[in-house]
Amino acid sequence: MSDLDAPTYRSPLLDLPGAVEGEGIDRGVAAHYGAISTEQRALEADKAFVDLSHRDVVTITGPDRLGWLHSLTTQAFEGLAPGTPTQALVLSPQGRVEHAFHGVDDGETFVAHTEPGQGATLASYLDSMRFMMRVEVTLATDAYAVLGLSGLGFAVVPRTELAAAPDTYGAAVGTWAWEALRIAAGVPRLGLDTDDKSIPNEYGWQYDASTGTPELMQAVHLAKGCYRGQETVARIHNLGRPPRRAVLLHLDGSAEHLPLHGSDVVLDGRRVGFVGSTARHHELGPIALAVVKRNVPVEATVVADGVAATQEALVDPEVGLHVRPAL
Repeated sequence: MSDLDAPTYRSPLLDLPGAVEGEGIDRGVAAHYGAISTEQRALEADKAFVDLSHRDVVTITGPDRLGWLHSLTTQAFEGLAPGTPTQALVLSPQGRVEHAFHGVDDGETFVAHTEPGQGATLASYLDSMRFMMRVEVTLATDAYAVLGLSGLGFAVVPRTELAAAPDTYGAAVGTWAWEALRIAAGVPRLGLDTDDKSIPNEYGWQYDASTGTPELMQAVHLAKGCYRGQETVARIHNLGRPPRRAVLLHLDGSAEHLPLHGSDVVLDGRRVGFVGSTARHHELGPIALAVVKRNVPVEATVVADGVAATQEALVDPEVGLHVRPAL
């Protein structure tokens, strides 16, 4: 997304003691409640939740909904059991990521949630693709609120129950805790860690049953039928290498600032990528997600917005070569 400012919204949980509101796309919910490292530990220990009620929610009902989503997205929805969390992408014909959403089906309705401000665009696209299918797409952000749970899981609750969430889920912690754990896990966020050229292979979103890819990244199923953009994903997975790759940057802790979102990643005076999300992790220290060119050596120290950083590979730069024919 080009505009990192979400629509105006204010969560009732901002009235809790110590709440400090987030900025940009995370405006409207708490960034923290005054104890940043403690909040991260509480979330890791499953003693807290994160208010993500600024995320947009889209519901999809109708008897054809799962087969229809199966045909439109990167995920395998056919046979999805009720209560099973999943995530999916919508790609352009060239295989670039246009939408990303998480969700769960309850047997009658698939409830999806996506980045703040992106729900209307996602709902509009899905609605335009209904044709004769028995499905109904509704932008339902006003009815539901998203909560972040331990292990980067989600819960979606009626928005009327948001203020009472601490009674059920434990202490409320801020988005800074969520972002630190997400970045440490190498999980990208659409619009913050991606750009308009991003393809799933650059982030390790693709998987099959034999890869052992972490569940958090399983958004692109490689053993399903065709969908828009599938040719690009399959070709790069099977025969080529992604032009770029996501990395976790371990930033120099002596620097006084975190790199700005979108700032250049530089190697030997040459721009080789861009910075996405940044955070201060309670164990790892300052970290960031970035995207760099495939040919950047993994062992090279790079500079991000003036801060030296070592790389931790999230995507193998040689992925695909295991099946590349010898020439």
